[in-house]
Order: sequence, then structure tokens, then C-alpha cells
Amino acid sequence: MIIADTNEKDLLNQLIIGDEAAFRQIYLLYSGRLYGNILKLVKSKAVAEEILQEVFIKIWEHRRHIDVNQSFRSYLFRIAENKVCNFYVKASRDRALINTLTGIMSSNYSHVEEAIVSREQAAFLQHAIDTLPPQRKQVFQLCKIEGKSYEEVSALLGISTSTISDHIVKANRFLKEYARKNKELIIILVLILFTNDGGPL
Repeated sequence: MIIADTNEKDLLNQLIIGDEAAFRQIYLLYSGRLYGNILKLVKSKAVAEEILQEVFIKIWEHRRHIDVNQSFRSYLFRIAENKVCNFYVKASRDRALINTLTGIMSSNYSHVEEAIVSREQAAFLQHAIDTLPPQRKQVFQLCKIEGKSYEEVSALLGISTSTISDHIVKANRFLKEYARKNKELIIILVLILFTNDGGPL
């Protein structure tokens, strides 16, 4: 949407002094087109919405630095481009991390402990696993840590592969919550939760 320069400058001047109504008006004027551009770049509605929100949060937080004599549209779209670049850099790093950790996980748990975590962190992780119900703990250790397939575990424990899948889903859910409460474990749990356990992908 195109607006007159004088009207935009008035809105920006009001925004600079903290006028929330002016901020909302600017959001309404620019958010639709900006969202469309971001969506074309990231191909995900959820990610595009998150980046759009981050852009306008930055606009509000840095409103005092806005130059009303420069193109606000260019300023806005430049912030969005930087946010998109940051998203892809982070995504690339995350994929590299997961690939690296998954490769390490192809060995055994003691190797993971020696290569990645301190003994204190390993103890935290073991405590989380020990908190699982007995059969769920056994299934998790066999599938996730020892790398056995669902079929192998089914034969060992005499339970169906669907039961094994249910145990893994519930164990993952519990451990993800545990990871949120113990941030030092996030890397360890990413390692375990993203490693192929032999079940359906």
C-alpha cells in the first residue's frame, strides 16, 4: 500500500515518541506486503509470521533511531532481509549440528559421554531416563541409545512394534520437556531425539 510522504512522516514522528496508535497504523500499512515477501523467501507460514513479528518488534524497540527523511519502506524491508538471512544461517548451523551429533551417535553411549558431555551432564541425562516407567526406559535405551530396530526390540521384549512406537513417542515428549527445564541438556537430547531409532521415520 502506497501512502503520501507527509502522512508517513507524521506517523513516523508519532511512532518515534512512542505513540502506539501510530505503530499499529504503520503495521497495518506495511505488514501484508512484507509478510508476502518474507513468505516467498522462507516457504513457511509459521516462520514468516515469526520473522514478521521480529521485524516489528525491532521497529518498536529502535523507533528513536528512525530517520523520517529516509525511505522507511527500504529500512523496513532491509530489516526483514537481515532477519531472513539470520534464519537461514541458524538453520544451516542446526542442520550441521544434527548431522554431526547423529554421526557421533552411531557409536555407543559411552563414546557420546566422553566426546560431548561432562560426567555431570551425563548424570543429568541418565536421571531423566531413569525417571521413565521401567518398560519405557528399557525400550528407549534399546532403540535410542543402542540403536536397535523396532523389530529387534519387539523380539527381545515380546511386545508389538506399535507399543514400542508409543513408548518412544511418550519418552521423547517427556525428555523434550525435561530439556526445556534443564537447558544444559538440549544438545544431548537433540542428539538422542533426532537419531534414527530403527522405527518408522
